[in-house]
Amino acid sequence: MKSTRWLKFRHRVIRNIAGAFIWLYSVLKYNITIVKFKEQEKRPYFILYNHQTAFDQFFVGMSFKGPIYYVASDDLFSNGFVSKLIKWLVAPIPIKKQATDIGAVMNCLRIAKEGGTIAIAPEGNRTYSGKTEYMNPAIIPLIKKLRLPLVFYHIEGGYGVHPRWSDDVRKGKMKSYVHKVMMPEEYKDLTNEELYEIVKKEMYVNEAKVDGLFKSPKRAEYIERAMYVCPFCGLAVFESEGEHITCKKCGAVIRYNEDKTLSGVNREFPFKFINDWYEYQQDFVNKINLDEYISSPMYEDTAIVRRVIASVSKEVLSENSKVALYGDRVIVDDKVITFEDIDFAAVLGRNKLNLYTKEALYQFKGNKRFNAVKYVNMFYHYKNIKEGKEDVKFLGL
Repeated sequence: MKSTRWLKFRHRVIRNIAGAFIWLYSVLKYNITIVKFKEQEKRPYFILYNHQTAFDQFFVGMSFKGPIYYVASDDLFSNGFVSKLIKWLVAPIPIKKQATDIGAVMNCLRIAKEGGTIAIAPEGNRTYSGKTEYMNPAIIPLIKKLRLPLVFYHIEGGYGVHPRWSDDVRKGKMKSYVHKVMMPEEYKDLTNEELYEIVKKEMYVNEAKVDGLFKSPKRAEYIERAMYVCPFCGLAVFESEGEHITCKKCGAVIRYNEDKTLSGVNREFPFKFINDWYEYQQDFVNKINLDEYISSPMYEDTAIVRRVIASVSKEVLSENSKVALYGDRVIVDDKVITFEDIDFAAVLGRNKLNLYTKEALYQFKGNKRFNAVKYVNMFYHYKNIKEGKEDVKFLGL
């Protein structure tokens, strides 16, 4: 029996019809210059792109002719009819976040064999810090298995225009383009370690610099989705409004300026950019003694809790659960989810939390100020300690 092809003629038709509208929307909303890849020719590629905004995949698509098959979080496939429509329109490749997904690898190999171009953000997450973050080394065996020309695609200015922690798109400038192409014969004899170092180097983009103005009266709003460590008082809770963010524990007030720099309002602030603050936060977490938070919680939140049936649907378990973060567990109302029972933890979108447990996949959606990052960071800090990796900086993002 003949197997069904992943690549469909309709994907090309849909891409061509939607292309003009998406281009116009991208330019108007993000003020982006999208550079065409004129050297594309008629061959498939494996595209790696850094991840700054929710619209990045469209920027990539506008640089290339023909359809591109994107590797996307399995959460995209758990929204009923909408997921089925997306699958029919563009056939993205589902992958489990923070996990080695053999099914995703097999689908990529299938698409490559059929002559399709594949794209993935190897960070697996939009950057909270403004720089290219951790990339799973599992990307390297996939590159070698696909044996396609490797494209390093850069998106620049996205952190200034629309940082992950913000709801607001600022007035500024962006650019996206093919940074470099590496042919299979250039990497086939490299060791995995050598190729991984090349990928990290060629994918690196750091927005912690003054490179223009990004104007918005709400430019600091919801930084608390990313930041929860205060340099003056440690673990804290922040609240933002307009261009300011305030530590509710010690009262420090910080201004987020139009050039992406930070400055203290009522005391001198020690970090120039959010990336500097973010790195301090990671270092701080890596030094926390989790045993100090066994009897009392670090944080308490309120959230909608859903059970996700992967690639099918989401079931609401509670509209208003009390969620508490401890040094070795998360307590949801009366249910205890120990870190030992969690396989993976991930942040989706701006601030949704996914806990992949042995029992089920739970998703937590708090209010607009909900910080999901701290749950992921503490889980991976615990996991690193248990595995004897206290010196590992990776905290899940």
